[in-house]
Amino acid sequence: MTATGIVKDKRYMNHWMGEYHPERPERLGVIYDMLEESEMAGKFKEVPVRPATKEELLRIHSLSYVERIESTAGQEYTYLDADTQTCAGSYEAAVLAAGGLCEAIAMVQSGELNNAFALVRPPGHHAERNRAMGFCLFNNVAIGARYAQDNLHLGRILIVDWDLHHGNGTQHSFENDPTVLYFSTHQYPYYPGTGAFDEVGQGKGKGFTVNVPLTVGYGDGEYMGIYQRILRPIALEFKPELILVSAGFDIYYGDPLGGMNVTPTGFAGMARAIMDMADECCKGKAVLTLEGGYDLEGQRESVKQVLKELAGVSKTDTRALMATAEAEILDYLVERVKRTQRQYWKCMSS
Repeated sequence: MTATGIVKDKRYMNHWMGEYHPERPERLGVIYDMLEESEMAGKFKEVPVRPATKEELLRIHSLSYVERIESTAGQEYTYLDADTQTCAGSYEAAVLAAGGLCEAIAMVQSGELNNAFALVRPPGHHAERNRAMGFCLFNNVAIGARYAQDNLHLGRILIVDWDLHHGNGTQHSFENDPTVLYFSTHQYPYYPGTGAFDEVGQGKGKGFTVNVPLTVGYGDGEYMGIYQRILRPIALEFKPELILVSAGFDIYYGDPLGGMNVTPTGFAGMARAIMDMADECCKGKAVLTLEGGYDLEGQRESVKQVLKELAGVSKTDTRALMATAEAEILDYLVERVKRTQRQYWKCMSS
């Protein structure tokens, strides 16, 4: 009998970047505690965690960069950029995060799991080929996408990024590649400064990057409208063989780093929309990996609602959620994306 998988390991909490850093071990601690509640206990299958191999890391990162991060193992404190540091256990946590996600992808692809959520840290979507940034060391979701293609022989991969911040590293990893479609909603202009409407990919990859930059204040209805009116038709036209999600919970309405208004119900709705697309395109194969999210209570409750959706414990009414959107704002946004993307997607030309 198949189930929803989770990637979970206490070693992810050995990565520590300082007393007052927002990306702290407690982010996972509250999630792991939630999984022990009577309502959640026993409902998920734990994915065996392994370190990513050097070969897997090198599909996205340069050898010099991988060796640089490896050299920090056992070192008390190493600054990589203004807001990204490592401690003695950071390298181990980072390779286990990437490897754990790859294992989850393998188990979903084999049919052993219906879907999965990698509850890991450090996050990954800002990590570039040669650079750590934005709290990220290795680009977990990008490594997972290449693993799915090279090891599991999948072709088209859809990466959906709902983190507050644009996934510059993920975009740059695939911007010349028509086999990986990257779709991002993000607060803009904001860190890291990338992700404008007209960033659509390069060369053969033109059209396979879809950015939806947002001003502050978007909530459940607007996000659901974006997913149903922009992402869904493009996804169905692209026909992915696997959907990966960079699931950042810093669009939660109480997050200290963000300006969005998404509630736990909104996150459940986005998960439901992803699952519906996966059911139509790729036999339900969807794997999420944790990115940002810095309000502990918001992270705990929002992840809980997403997991309940993945496991089929709940089923959010996406139409009802979308009906709460500010219609004028949503209509303008959809038309703005269509103007950019209509030359690449038939579904955007109507």
